[in-house]
Amino acid sequence: MIQSLNLQAFILRSRVLKLYRQALRISGRAPSHTRAELRCEIRQEMEKNRDCNDKQRIRFLISEGLERLKGLDEMLDMQGH
Repeated sequence: MIQSLNLQAFILRSRVLKLYRQALRISGRAPSHTRAELRCEIRQEMEKNRDCNDKQRIRFLISEGLERLKGLDEMLDMQGH
């Protein structure tokens, strides 16, 4: 059964997917011995919230994810990766 999305749900879904792709790209800069574990953790976080339908909660999770991603990016920059 195909579920139709309204415009707001479609936009939220695209933001979540964009966050996921950004996280995977940044994880590629991590040291090779931690890269697989980091990608697994990213995937687990996404899967944990997969069935969330509360739009406000999804927006909160996106903003939290962006903050965590920013912190990871800065940490990798400081380490020279």
